[in-house]
Amino acid sequence: MGIEWVHPGLLLIIGAWLLPFLKGGVKRAVMLAVPAAAVVACFLMTKGEFGVVQFLGQTLVFGRVDQLSLIFSYVFSIMAFIGMVYALHVDDDTQHVSALTYAGAALGVTFAGDLLSLYVFWEMMAVSSVLLVWRRRDQSALSAGFRYLLVHVIGGLFLLAGTVLHWSATGSLVFDDFSSVAGSAGWVCILVAFLVNAAVPPLGAWLPDAYPEATVTGAVFMTAFTTKSAVYALLRGFPGTEFLIWLGAAMAVYGVVYAVLENDARRLLAYHIISQVGYMVCGVGIGTQLAINGASAHAFAHILYKAVLFMGAGAVLQMTGKRKLNEMGGLYKTMPITLGLYMIGACAISAVPLFSGFVSKSMVVSAAGESHYMWIFLTLTLASAGTFLHTGLKLPYYMFFGKDTGLRAKEPPKNMLVAMGIAAALCVGVGVYPWWLYENLPHAAVALAYDVFSPSHLTSTLGMLGFTALGFFMLLKHLDPKPTVSADTDWFYRRGTGLFVRVLKPLSRFEFGVVGQIYEFVIRKPVMAVAQHVRKIDGGVVDASFLGLARGTESLSRLIRNGVSGHAQHYGLMMAIGALVLLVLAVLAL
Repeated sequence: MGIEWVHPGLLLIIGAWLLPFLKGGVKRAVMLAVPAAAVVACFLMTKGEFGVVQFLGQTLVFGRVDQLSLIFSYVFSIMAFIGMVYALHVDDDTQHVSALTYAGAALGVTFAGDLLSLYVFWEMMAVSSVLLVWRRRDQSALSAGFRYLLVHVIGGLFLLAGTVLHWSATGSLVFDDFSSVAGSAGWVCILVAFLVNAAVPPLGAWLPDAYPEATVTGAVFMTAFTTKSAVYALLRGFPGTEFLIWLGAAMAVYGVVYAVLENDARRLLAYHIISQVGYMVCGVGIGTQLAINGASAHAFAHILYKAVLFMGAGAVLQMTGKRKLNEMGGLYKTMPITLGLYMIGACAISAVPLFSGFVSKSMVVSAAGESHYMWIFLTLTLASAGTFLHTGLKLPYYMFFGKDTGLRAKEPPKNMLVAMGIAAALCVGVGVYPWWLYENLPHAAVALAYDVFSPSHLTSTLGMLGFTALGFFMLLKHLDPKPTVSADTDWFYRRGTGLFVRVLKPLSRFEFGVVGQIYEFVIRKPVMAVAQHVRKIDGGVVDASFLGLARGTESLSRLIRNGVSGHAQHYGLMMAIGALVLLVLAVLAL
Protein backbone atom coordinates (compact mmCIF):
# COMPACT_ATOMS: atom_id res chain seq x y z
CA MET A 1 0.00 0.00 0.00
CA GLY A 2 1.56 3.30 -1.06
CA ILE A 3 2.55 5.89 1.48
CA GLU A 4 0.53 8.49 -0.46
CA TRP A 5 -2.68 6.89 0.84
CA VAL A 6 -3.64 5.68 4.30
CA HIS A 7 -6.74 3.54 4.71
CA PRO A 8 -8.97 5.26 7.32
CA GLY A 9 -10.46 1.88 8.24
CA LEU A 10 -6.99 0.61 9.05
CA LEU A 11 -6.44 3.63 11.30
CA LEU A 12 -9.56 2.71 13.28
CA ILE A 13 -8.72 -0.99 13.52
CA ILE A 14 -5.10 -0.48 14.61
CA GLY A 15 -6.13 2.29 17.00
CA ALA A 16 -8.81 0.05 18.49
CA TRP A 17 -6.29 -2.62 19.46
CA LEU A 18 -4.03 -0.07 21.16
CA LEU A 19 -6.71 0.94 23.67
CA PRO A 20 -6.38 -2.06 26.07
CA PHE A 21 -2.74 -1.06 26.70
CA LEU A 22 -3.62 2.51 27.70
CA LYS A 23 -5.15 3.95 30.83
CA GLY A 24 -6.88 7.04 32.18
CA GLY A 25 -6.75 10.30 30.29
CA VAL A 26 -4.36 8.95 27.67
CA LYS A 27 -6.86 6.24 26.72
CA ARG A 28 -9.73 8.74 26.45
CA ALA A 29 -7.58 11.02 24.30
CA VAL A 30 -6.73 8.16 21.94
CA MET A 31 -10.42 7.13 21.82
CA LEU A 32 -11.14 10.52 20.28
CA ALA A 33 -7.92 11.01 18.33
CA VAL A 34 -8.23 7.76 16.35
CA PRO A 35 -11.67 8.45 14.78
CA ALA A 36 -10.74 12.13 14.37
CA ALA A 37 -7.71 11.03 12.33
CA ALA A 38 -10.00 8.84 10.23
CA VAL A 39 -12.29 11.83 9.57
CA VAL A 40 -9.33 13.91 8.43
CA ALA A 41 -8.02 11.08 6.24
CA CYS A 42 -11.40 10.74 4.52
CA PHE A 43 -11.84 14.46 3.87
CA LEU A 44 -8.30 14.84 2.50
CA MET A 45 -8.61 11.83 0.21
CA THR A 46 -8.26 12.18 -3.55
CA LYS A 47 -10.02 10.05 -6.12
CA GLY A 48 -8.26 7.06 -7.63
CA GLU A 49 -7.28 3.48 -6.86
CA PHE A 50 -4.91 2.79 -3.99
CA GLY A 51 -3.77 -0.23 -2.02
CA VAL A 52 -3.65 -2.42 -5.13
CA VAL A 53 -2.32 -5.92 -4.37
CA GLN A 54 -1.78 -8.95 -6.61
CA PHE A 55 -3.04 -12.17 -5.00
CA LEU A 56 -3.27 -15.57 -6.70
CA GLY A 57 -3.40 -13.94 -10.09
CA GLN A 58 -6.18 -11.54 -9.05
CA THR A 59 -6.00 -7.80 -8.44
CA LEU A 60 -7.26 -6.76 -5.02
CA VAL A 61 -8.11 -3.09 -4.54
CA PHE A 62 -8.40 -1.91 -0.95
CA GLY A 63 -8.82 1.74 -1.87
CA ARG A 64 -11.27 2.45 -4.70
CA VAL A 65 -11.99 6.15 -4.09
CA ASP A 66 -14.78 7.85 -6.05
CA GLN A 67 -17.67 10.13 -5.19
CA LEU A 68 -19.93 7.30 -4.01
CA SER A 69 -17.35 5.81 -1.65
CA LEU A 70 -16.32 9.27 -0.42
CA ILE A 71 -19.79 10.39 0.69
CA PHE A 72 -20.26 7.18 2.68
CA SER A 73 -16.76 7.41 4.15
CA TYR A 74 -17.45 10.95 5.36
CA VAL A 75 -20.49 9.97 7.37
CA PHE A 76 -19.03 6.65 8.59
CA SER A 77 -15.93 8.36 10.00
CA ILE A 78 -17.98 11.20 11.51
CA MET A 79 -20.25 8.67 13.17
CA ALA A 80 -17.26 6.76 14.56
CA PHE A 81 -16.11 9.98 16.24
CA ILE A 82 -19.58 10.84 17.59
CA GLY A 83 -20.02 7.29 18.87
CA MET A 84 -16.72 7.38 20.75
CA VAL A 85 -17.64 10.71 22.35
CA TYR A 86 -20.90 9.11 23.48
CA ALA A 87 -19.01 6.10 24.91
CA LEU A 88 -16.24 8.10 26.58
CA HIS A 89 -17.50 7.37 30.10
CA VAL A 90 -17.72 3.59 29.54
CA ASP A 91 -14.97 1.52 31.17
CA ASP A 92 -15.07 -1.51 28.91
CA ASP A 93 -12.18 -2.14 26.54
CA THR A 94 -14.07 -4.88 24.72
CA GLN A 95 -16.82 -2.48 23.71
CA HIS A 96 -14.38 0.18 22.53
CA VAL A 97 -12.23 -2.25 20.55
CA SER A 98 -15.30 -3.86 18.99
CA ALA A 99 -16.90 -0.53 18.10
CA LEU A 100 -13.83 0.93 16.40
CA THR A 101 -13.08 -2.36 14.61
CA TYR A 102 -16.70 -2.41 13.43
CA ALA A 103 -16.45 1.15 12.10
CA GLY A 104 -13.10 0.38 10.47
CA ALA A 105 -14.57 -2.68 8.75
CA ALA A 106 -17.46 -0.56 7.43
CA LEU A 107 -14.90 1.80 5.89
CA GLY A 108 -13.14 -1.25 4.48
CA VAL A 109 -16.37 -2.25 2.74
CA THR A 110 -16.78 1.30 1.45
CA PHE A 111 -13.37 1.39 -0.23
CA ALA A 112 -13.24 -2.27 -1.39
CA GLY A 113 -12.76 -2.52 -5.12
CA ASP A 114 -12.99 -6.30 -5.33
CA LEU A 115 -15.25 -9.01 -3.94
CA LEU A 116 -12.58 -10.77 -1.89
CA SER A 117 -11.57 -7.76 0.21
CA LEU A 118 -15.28 -6.87 0.43
CA TYR A 119 -15.96 -10.31 1.92
CA VAL A 120 -13.16 -9.98 4.48
CA PHE A 121 -14.45 -6.65 5.79
CA TRP A 122 -18.07 -7.84 5.53
CA GLU A 123 -17.39 -10.70 7.93
CA MET A 124 -15.29 -8.49 10.18
CA MET A 125 -18.33 -6.26 10.64
CA ALA A 126 -20.46 -9.22 11.72
CA VAL A 127 -17.96 -10.61 14.24
CA SER A 128 -17.08 -7.26 15.82
CA SER A 129 -20.66 -5.97 16.03
CA VAL A 130 -22.07 -9.05 17.78
CA LEU A 131 -19.81 -8.31 20.74
CA LEU A 132 -21.68 -5.02 21.20
CA VAL A 133 -24.78 -7.11 21.86
CA TRP A 134 -23.14 -9.71 24.08
CA ARG A 135 -21.42 -7.11 26.28
CA ARG A 136 -24.79 -6.24 27.74
CA ARG A 137 -24.25 -9.45 29.69
CA ASP A 138 -27.72 -10.82 30.20
CA GLN A 139 -29.51 -13.86 28.83
CA SER A 140 -31.71 -11.98 26.35
CA ALA A 141 -28.66 -10.22 24.87
CA LEU A 142 -26.76 -13.50 24.65
CA SER A 143 -29.62 -15.20 22.80
CA ALA A 144 -30.22 -12.24 20.49
CA GLY A 145 -26.50 -12.08 19.74
CA PHE A 146 -26.39 -15.73 18.70
CA ARG A 147 -29.40 -15.23 16.41
CA TYR A 148 -27.79 -12.10 14.96
CA LEU A 149 -24.55 -13.97 14.31
CA LEU A 150 -26.40 -16.92 12.80
CA VAL A 151 -28.16 -14.72 10.24
CA HIS A 152 -25.01 -12.79 9.32
CA VAL A 153 -22.91 -15.92 8.98
CA ILE A 154 -25.50 -17.25 6.55
CA GLY A 155 -25.43 -13.94 4.70
CA GLY A 156 -21.64 -14.11 4.59
CA LEU A 157 -21.81 -17.61 3.12
CA PHE A 158 -24.09 -16.30 0.37
CA LEU A 159 -21.56 -13.55 -0.36
CA LEU A 160 -18.69 -16.06 -0.45
CA ALA A 161 -20.65 -18.42 -2.69
CA GLY A 162 -21.61 -15.56 -4.97
CA THR A 163 -18.00 -14.43 -5.16
CA VAL A 164 -16.81 -17.90 -6.15
CA LEU A 165 -19.61 -18.37 -8.71
CA HIS A 166 -19.07 -14.92 -10.20
CA TRP A 167 -15.32 -15.49 -10.45
CA SER A 168 -15.75 -18.93 -12.05
CA ALA A 169 -18.18 -17.48 -14.61
CA THR A 170 -16.32 -14.28 -15.47
CA GLY A 171 -12.75 -14.75 -14.22
CA SER A 172 -13.02 -11.42 -12.41
CA LEU A 173 -13.37 -10.34 -8.77
CA VAL A 174 -14.08 -6.69 -9.57
CA PHE A 175 -16.80 -5.25 -7.34
CA ASP A 176 -18.90 -2.96 -9.53
CA ASP A 177 -22.22 -2.86 -11.37
CA PHE A 178 -23.32 -6.48 -11.87
CA SER A 179 -26.05 -5.69 -14.41
CA SER A 180 -24.08 -7.46 -17.16
CA VAL A 181 -24.50 -10.78 -15.31
CA ALA A 182 -28.02 -10.16 -13.98
CA GLY A 183 -29.87 -13.37 -13.20
CA SER A 184 -26.78 -15.54 -12.88
CA ALA A 185 -26.26 -17.72 -9.80
CA GLY A 186 -23.44 -15.51 -8.56
CA TRP A 187 -25.57 -12.39 -9.05
CA VAL A 188 -28.41 -13.91 -7.02
CA CYS A 189 -26.15 -15.02 -4.14
CA ILE A 190 -24.42 -11.66 -3.85
CA LEU A 191 -27.75 -9.82 -3.95
CA VAL A 192 -29.18 -12.03 -1.19
CA ALA A 193 -26.13 -11.31 0.98
CA PHE A 194 -26.62 -7.57 0.53
CA LEU A 195 -30.36 -7.79 1.22
CA VAL A 196 -29.71 -9.68 4.48
CA ASN A 197 -27.50 -6.87 5.79
CA ALA A 198 -29.94 -4.24 4.52
CA ALA A 199 -32.62 -5.93 6.70
CA VAL A 200 -35.03 -6.36 3.81
CA PRO A 201 -38.07 -8.39 4.95
CA PRO A 202 -38.39 -11.29 5.42
CA LEU A 203 -34.63 -11.35 5.97
CA GLY A 204 -34.48 -8.42 8.38
CA ALA A 205 -36.00 -9.57 11.68
CA TRP A 206 -32.47 -9.80 13.12
CA LEU A 207 -32.37 -5.99 13.38
CA PRO A 208 -35.24 -5.30 15.82
CA ASP A 209 -34.25 -8.51 17.60
CA ALA A 210 -30.61 -7.56 18.27
CA TYR A 211 -30.36 -3.76 18.33
CA PRO A 212 -32.58 -3.23 21.39
CA GLU A 213 -30.52 -5.84 23.27
CA ALA A 214 -27.17 -4.17 22.59
CA THR A 215 -25.38 -2.03 25.15
CA VAL A 216 -26.44 1.60 25.42
CA THR A 217 -23.40 2.81 23.49
CA GLY A 218 -23.06 -0.23 21.25
CA ALA A 219 -26.55 0.22 19.80
CA VAL A 220 -25.56 3.70 18.58
CA PHE A 221 -22.76 2.22 16.48
CA MET A 222 -24.96 -0.58 15.19
CA THR A 223 -27.57 1.85 13.83
CA ALA A 224 -24.96 3.37 11.54
CA PHE A 225 -22.88 0.74 9.79
CA THR A 226 -24.43 -2.62 8.91
CA THR A 227 -27.54 -1.51 7.02
CA LYS A 228 -25.92 1.56 5.43
CA SER A 229 -22.87 -0.36 4.22
CA ALA A 230 -25.37 -2.74 2.61
CA VAL A 231 -27.09 0.24 0.96
CA TYR A 232 -23.70 1.34 -0.34
CA ALA A 233 -23.09 -2.17 -1.71
CA LEU A 234 -26.50 -2.16 -3.44
CA LEU A 235 -25.80 1.26 -4.95
CA ARG A 236 -22.47 -0.01 -6.21
CA GLY A 237 -23.57 -3.38 -7.55
CA PHE A 238 -27.32 -3.28 -8.29
CA PRO A 239 -28.51 0.20 -9.38
CA GLY A 240 -31.67 0.07 -11.44
CA THR A 241 -32.69 -3.45 -10.32
CA GLU A 242 -36.42 -2.87 -10.63
CA PHE A 243 -37.81 -5.30 -8.08
CA LEU A 244 -35.83 -3.43 -5.41
CA ILE A 245 -38.33 -0.58 -5.88
CA TRP A 246 -41.15 -2.76 -4.57
CA LEU A 247 -39.03 -4.29 -1.83
CA GLY A 248 -38.04 -0.82 -0.65
CA ALA A 249 -41.60 0.45 -0.61
CA ALA A 250 -42.70 -2.65 1.32
CA MET A 251 -39.90 -2.04 3.82
CA ALA A 252 -41.01 1.56 4.35
CA VAL A 253 -44.54 0.46 5.29
CA TYR A 254 -43.49 -2.72 7.11
CA GLY A 255 -41.29 -0.81 9.56
CA VAL A 256 -44.01 1.72 10.29
CA VAL A 257 -46.68 -0.93 10.89
CA TYR A 258 -44.54 -2.84 13.35
CA ALA A 259 -43.55 0.41 15.09
CA VAL A 260 -47.28 1.01 15.72
CA LEU A 261 -47.38 -2.20 17.75
CA GLU A 262 -44.21 -1.62 19.75
CA ASN A 263 -43.91 -0.73 23.42
CA ASP A 264 -40.12 -1.04 23.69
CA ALA A 265 -38.57 2.36 22.84
CA ARG A 266 -35.41 1.06 21.19
CA ARG A 267 -37.27 -1.71 19.35
CA LEU A 268 -39.68 0.91 17.97
CA LEU A 269 -36.71 2.92 16.71
CA ALA A 270 -35.17 -0.25 15.26
CA TYR A 271 -38.27 -0.87 13.16
CA HIS A 272 -38.01 2.66 11.84
CA ILE A 273 -34.48 1.86 10.68
CA ILE A 274 -36.04 -0.77 8.41
CA SER A 275 -38.60 1.76 7.23
CA GLN A 276 -35.99 4.43 6.43
CA VAL A 277 -33.62 1.98 4.74
CA GLY A 278 -36.63 1.09 2.59
CA TYR A 279 -36.44 4.58 1.02
CA MET A 280 -32.78 3.95 0.16
CA VAL A 281 -33.44 0.50 -1.32
CA CYS A 282 -36.29 2.00 -3.34
CA GLY A 283 -33.91 4.68 -4.66
CA VAL A 284 -31.42 1.99 -5.67
CA GLY A 285 -34.15 0.18 -7.58
CA ILE A 286 -35.37 3.31 -9.41
CA GLY A 287 -31.78 3.83 -10.47
CA THR A 288 -32.04 7.34 -11.98
CA GLN A 289 -29.43 9.93 -11.11
CA LEU A 290 -31.85 11.73 -8.81
CA ALA A 291 -32.76 8.44 -7.10
CA ILE A 292 -29.12 7.44 -6.61
CA ASN A 293 -28.46 10.88 -5.14
CA GLY A 294 -31.50 10.52 -2.91
CA ALA A 295 -30.48 7.09 -1.59
CA SER A 296 -26.95 8.33 -0.88
CA ALA A 297 -28.12 11.56 0.75
CA HIS A 298 -30.72 9.74 2.84
CA ALA A 299 -28.11 7.26 4.07
CA PHE A 300 -25.94 10.21 5.14
CA ALA A 301 -28.83 11.97 6.90
CA HIS A 302 -30.23 8.80 8.42
CA ILE A 303 -26.99 7.85 10.15
CA LEU A 304 -26.94 11.20 11.94
CA TYR A 305 -30.57 11.54 12.99
CA LYS A 306 -30.95 7.87 13.94
CA ALA A 307 -27.86 8.25 16.11
CA VAL A 308 -29.55 11.16 17.91
CA LEU A 309 -32.69 9.09 18.47
CA PHE A 310 -30.86 6.02 19.77
CA MET A 311 -28.60 8.19 21.94
CA GLY A 312 -31.68 9.85 23.44
CA ALA A 313 -33.41 6.53 24.12
CA GLY A 314 -30.13 5.11 25.42
CA ALA A 315 -29.71 8.03 27.80
CA VAL A 316 -33.17 7.39 29.22
CA LEU A 317 -32.40 3.67 29.53
CA GLN A 318 -29.12 4.35 31.32
CA MET A 319 -30.56 6.87 33.76
CA THR A 320 -33.85 5.09 34.52
CA GLY A 321 -33.27 1.43 33.62
CA LYS A 322 -36.59 1.55 31.70
CA ARG A 323 -37.21 0.47 28.10
CA LYS A 324 -41.00 0.19 27.95
CA LEU A 325 -43.05 3.26 27.04
CA ASN A 326 -45.84 2.31 29.44
CA GLU A 327 -43.32 2.52 32.30
CA MET A 328 -42.12 6.03 31.44
CA GLY A 329 -43.57 9.52 31.58
CA GLY A 330 -42.82 12.87 33.18
CA LEU A 331 -39.12 12.86 32.30
CA TYR A 332 -39.31 16.29 30.65
CA LYS A 333 -39.02 17.76 34.14
CA THR A 334 -35.61 16.29 34.90
CA MET A 335 -34.17 15.55 31.42
CA PRO A 336 -35.07 18.64 29.36
CA ILE A 337 -31.76 18.74 27.43
CA THR A 338 -32.12 15.12 26.40
CA LEU A 339 -35.70 15.85 25.32
CA GLY A 340 -34.66 18.86 23.23
CA LEU A 341 -31.88 17.01 21.45
CA TYR A 342 -34.09 13.97 20.86
CA MET A 343 -36.74 16.18 19.25
CA ILE A 344 -34.19 17.47 16.72
CA GLY A 345 -33.61 13.89 15.64
CA ALA A 346 -37.38 13.28 15.60
CA CYS A 347 -37.94 16.29 13.35
CA ALA A 348 -35.16 15.11 11.04
CA ILE A 349 -36.52 11.57 10.61
CA SER A 350 -40.02 13.02 10.10
CA ALA A 351 -38.73 15.20 7.21
CA VAL A 352 -39.71 18.49 8.85
CA PRO A 353 -38.42 21.38 6.70
CA LEU A 354 -35.01 22.76 7.71
CA PHE A 355 -33.96 19.38 9.09
CA SER A 356 -31.76 16.83 7.32
CA GLY A 357 -34.42 14.22 6.55
CA PHE A 358 -36.42 16.77 4.55
CA VAL A 359 -33.60 17.45 2.07
CA SER A 360 -32.75 13.76 1.54
CA LYS A 361 -35.97 11.76 1.74
CA SER A 362 -37.76 14.10 -0.65
CA MET A 363 -35.24 13.29 -3.39
CA VAL A 364 -36.24 9.62 -3.37
CA VAL A 365 -39.96 10.45 -3.29
CA SER A 366 -39.53 12.96 -6.12
CA ALA A 367 -37.54 10.41 -8.15
CA ALA A 368 -40.44 7.95 -7.80
CA GLY A 369 -42.87 10.59 -9.06
CA GLU A 370 -40.65 11.63 -11.96
CA SER A 371 -40.26 7.98 -13.00
CA HIS A 372 -44.08 7.58 -12.95
CA TYR A 373 -44.18 5.11 -10.06
CA MET A 374 -47.27 6.74 -8.59
CA TRP A 375 -48.16 3.89 -6.22
CA ILE A 376 -44.60 3.97 -4.90
CA PHE A 377 -44.84 7.75 -4.53
CA LEU A 378 -48.03 7.44 -2.48
CA THR A 379 -46.66 4.54 -0.39
CA LEU A 380 -43.50 6.44 0.55
CA THR A 381 -45.54 9.53 1.44
CA LEU A 382 -47.84 7.43 3.64
CA ALA A 383 -44.84 5.84 5.36
CA SER A 384 -43.40 9.28 6.04
CA ALA A 385 -46.62 10.27 7.84
CA GLY A 386 -46.41 7.08 9.91
CA THR A 387 -42.82 7.86 10.85
CA PHE A 388 -43.80 11.28 12.19
CA LEU A 389 -46.76 9.74 14.04
CA HIS A 390 -44.69 7.24 16.02
CA THR A 391 -41.10 8.51 16.20
CA GLY A 392 -41.88 12.22 16.17
CA LEU A 393 -45.02 12.17 18.36
CA LYS A 394 -45.86 8.89 20.09
CA LEU A 395 -42.43 7.95 21.42
CA PRO A 396 -41.44 11.37 22.84
CA TYR A 397 -44.95 11.92 24.22
CA TYR A 398 -45.02 8.71 26.25
CA MET A 399 -41.32 8.81 27.12
CA PHE A 400 -41.07 12.41 28.31
CA PHE A 401 -44.66 13.57 28.82
CA GLY A 402 -47.75 11.39 29.18
CA LYS A 403 -48.69 9.99 32.55
CA ASP A 404 -46.16 10.87 35.24
CA THR A 405 -44.86 7.56 36.59
CA GLY A 406 -42.74 9.17 39.28
CA LEU A 407 -39.38 8.76 37.52
CA ARG A 408 -36.98 11.53 38.49
CA ALA A 409 -33.85 10.70 36.54
CA LYS A 410 -31.16 13.31 36.01
CA GLU A 411 -29.43 14.17 32.75
CA PRO A 412 -26.89 11.62 31.46
CA PRO A 413 -23.11 12.20 31.63
CA LYS A 414 -21.90 15.31 29.79
CA ASN A 415 -20.06 13.38 27.09
CA MET A 416 -23.35 11.72 26.08
CA LEU A 417 -25.04 15.11 25.78
CA VAL A 418 -22.08 16.48 23.79
CA ALA A 419 -22.31 13.57 21.33
CA MET A 420 -26.06 14.11 20.95
CA GLY A 421 -25.41 17.82 20.46
CA ILE A 422 -22.86 17.25 17.68
CA ALA A 423 -25.15 14.91 15.77
CA ALA A 424 -28.18 17.19 16.32
CA ALA A 425 -26.22 20.22 15.08
CA LEU A 426 -25.31 18.32 11.90
CA CYS A 427 -28.98 17.40 11.40
CA VAL A 428 -29.89 21.07 11.51
CA GLY A 429 -26.86 22.18 9.49
CA VAL A 430 -27.59 19.78 6.62
CA GLY A 431 -31.27 20.75 6.71
CA VAL A 432 -30.62 24.49 6.59
CA TYR A 433 -27.73 24.33 4.10
CA PRO A 434 -28.05 21.13 2.06
CA TRP A 435 -25.84 22.27 -0.80
CA TRP A 436 -22.60 20.98 0.76
CA LEU A 437 -24.18 17.54 0.89
CA TYR A 438 -25.59 17.89 -2.63
CA GLU A 439 -22.27 18.85 -4.19
CA ASN A 440 -20.66 15.71 -2.70
CA LEU A 441 -23.26 13.28 -4.04
CA PRO A 442 -22.46 10.88 -6.93
CA HIS A 443 -24.32 13.08 -9.46
CA ALA A 444 -23.62 16.52 -8.05
CA ALA A 445 -24.96 18.55 -10.99
CA VAL A 446 -28.37 16.85 -10.78
CA ALA A 447 -28.46 17.29 -7.01
CA LEU A 448 -27.61 20.99 -7.14
CA ALA A 449 -30.35 21.53 -9.72
CA TYR A 450 -32.95 19.92 -7.42
CA ASP A 451 -35.22 22.58 -5.86
CA VAL A 452 -35.75 21.14 -2.40
CA PHE A 453 -37.35 24.30 -0.98
CA SER A 454 -39.94 24.78 -3.70
CA PRO A 455 -43.26 26.25 -2.41
CA SER A 456 -45.24 23.17 -3.48
CA HIS A 457 -42.86 20.84 -1.70
CA LEU A 458 -42.92 22.92 1.49
CA THR A 459 -46.71 23.30 1.60
CA SER A 460 -47.40 19.62 0.87
CA THR A 461 -44.94 18.50 3.54
CA LEU A 462 -46.23 20.90 6.18
CA GLY A 463 -49.82 19.92 5.37
CA MET A 464 -49.06 16.23 5.75
CA LEU A 465 -47.25 16.81 9.06
CA GLY A 466 -50.05 19.03 10.36
CA PHE A 467 -52.82 16.53 9.63
CA THR A 468 -50.72 13.72 11.12
CA ALA A 469 -50.28 15.69 14.35
CA LEU A 470 -54.01 16.45 14.44
CA GLY A 471 -54.83 12.79 14.02
CA PHE A 472 -52.40 11.85 16.79
CA PHE A 473 -54.00 14.07 19.38
CA MET A 474 -57.52 13.13 18.29
CA LEU A 475 -56.73 9.42 18.62
CA LEU A 476 -54.40 9.71 21.60
CA LYS A 477 -56.51 7.46 23.84
CA HIS A 478 -56.25 4.64 21.31
CA LEU A 479 -52.47 4.91 20.96
CA ASP A 480 -51.53 4.10 24.55
CA PRO A 481 -48.64 1.61 24.45
CA LYS A 482 -49.52 -1.92 25.49
CA PRO A 483 -47.04 -4.37 27.08
CA THR A 484 -47.20 -6.82 24.19
CA VAL A 485 -44.67 -8.69 22.05
CA SER A 486 -45.12 -8.67 18.27
CA ALA A 487 -44.21 -11.79 16.31
CA ASP A 488 -41.89 -11.08 13.39
CA THR A 489 -40.32 -13.34 10.77
CA ASP A 490 -37.70 -14.40 13.32
CA TRP A 491 -40.54 -16.53 14.73
CA PHE A 492 -39.74 -19.11 12.06
CA TYR A 493 -36.16 -19.73 13.08
CA ARG A 494 -37.01 -19.40 16.76
CA ARG A 495 -39.73 -22.04 16.31
CA GLY A 496 -37.45 -23.85 13.93
CA THR A 497 -35.01 -24.36 16.76
CA GLY A 498 -37.74 -26.03 18.83
CA LEU A 499 -38.72 -28.17 15.85
CA PHE A 500 -35.08 -29.14 15.40
CA VAL A 501 -34.92 -30.27 19.03
CA ARG A 502 -38.13 -32.28 18.66
CA VAL A 503 -36.73 -34.00 15.57
CA LEU A 504 -33.54 -34.79 17.44
CA LYS A 505 -35.34 -36.56 20.29
CA PRO A 506 -36.50 -39.61 18.27
CA LEU A 507 -33.14 -39.63 16.51
CA SER A 508 -31.40 -39.72 19.87
CA ARG A 509 -33.63 -42.60 20.99
CA PHE A 510 -32.81 -44.45 17.76
CA GLU A 511 -29.13 -43.77 18.31
CA PHE A 512 -29.29 -45.15 21.86
CA GLY A 513 -31.45 -48.13 20.93
CA VAL A 514 -29.64 -49.29 17.79
CA VAL A 515 -26.30 -47.58 17.33
CA GLY A 516 -25.70 -47.63 21.08
CA GLN A 517 -26.30 -51.38 21.31
CA ILE A 518 -24.02 -52.06 18.35
CA TYR A 519 -21.36 -50.00 20.03
CA GLU A 520 -21.94 -51.90 23.29
CA PHE A 521 -21.46 -55.42 21.82
CA VAL A 522 -19.05 -54.73 18.98
CA ILE A 523 -16.69 -52.21 20.53
CA ARG A 524 -17.08 -51.60 24.25
CA LYS A 525 -17.35 -55.18 25.57
CA PRO A 526 -14.46 -56.65 23.47
CA VAL A 527 -12.26 -53.70 24.35
CA MET A 528 -13.06 -54.08 28.05
CA ALA A 529 -12.29 -57.84 27.91
CA VAL A 530 -8.90 -57.19 26.32
CA ALA A 531 -8.26 -54.53 28.91
CA GLN A 532 -8.91 -57.03 31.71
CA HIS A 533 -6.31 -59.46 30.30
CA VAL A 534 -3.77 -56.70 29.84
CA ARG A 535 -4.37 -55.67 33.41
CA LYS A 536 -3.62 -59.18 34.67
CA ILE A 537 -0.37 -59.29 32.68
CA ASP A 538 0.53 -55.88 34.00
CA GLY A 539 -0.14 -56.95 37.60
CA GLY A 540 1.47 -60.39 37.38
CA VAL A 541 4.58 -59.76 35.28
CA VAL A 542 5.42 -56.10 34.91
CA ASP A 543 4.63 -55.15 38.49
CA ALA A 544 6.52 -58.24 39.84
CA SER A 545 9.59 -57.36 37.74
CA PHE A 546 9.69 -53.80 38.98
CA LEU A 547 9.11 -54.99 42.55
CA GLY A 548 12.04 -57.43 42.34
CA LEU A 549 14.31 -54.72 40.90
CA ALA A 550 13.27 -52.38 43.66
CA ARG A 551 14.05 -55.01 46.37
CA GLY A 552 17.48 -55.75 44.82
CA THR A 553 18.28 -52.04 44.77
CA GLU A 554 17.23 -51.80 48.42
CA SER A 555 19.52 -54.70 49.44
CA LEU A 556 22.47 -53.18 47.59
CA SER A 557 21.90 -49.84 49.25
CA ARG A 558 21.92 -51.50 52.70
CA LEU A 559 25.21 -53.22 51.89
CA ILE A 560 26.76 -49.95 50.78
CA ARG A 561 25.42 -48.19 53.87
CA ASN A 562 27.11 -50.81 56.14
CA GLY A 563 30.38 -50.04 54.43
CA VAL A 564 30.12 -46.37 55.20
CA SER A 565 31.63 -46.18 58.70
CA GLY A 566 33.17 -42.76 58.62
CA HIS A 567 36.77 -44.08 59.21
CA ALA A 568 39.40 -43.29 56.59
CA GLN A 569 41.23 -46.59 57.10
CA HIS A 570 38.08 -48.52 56.23
CA TYR A 571 37.70 -46.50 53.00
CA GLY A 572 41.38 -47.12 52.15
CA LEU A 573 40.97 -50.90 52.70
CA MET A 574 37.90 -50.96 50.45
CA MET A 575 39.77 -49.05 47.73
CA ALA A 576 42.66 -51.54 47.92
CA ILE A 577 40.28 -54.49 47.63
CA GLY A 578 38.61 -52.81 44.67
CA ALA A 579 42.00 -52.23 42.97
CA LEU A 580 42.97 -55.87 43.59
CA VAL A 581 39.72 -57.08 41.99
CA LEU A 582 40.33 -54.90 38.92
CA LEU A 583 43.92 -56.26 38.64
CA VAL A 584 42.69 -59.89 38.76
CA LEU A 585 40.10 -59.16 36.08
CA ALA A 586 42.76 -57.57 33.88
CA VAL A 587 45.11 -60.60 34.22
CA LEU A 588 42.28 -63.01 33.42
CA ALA A 589 41.43 -60.96 30.35
CA LEU A 590 44.99 -61.46 29.02
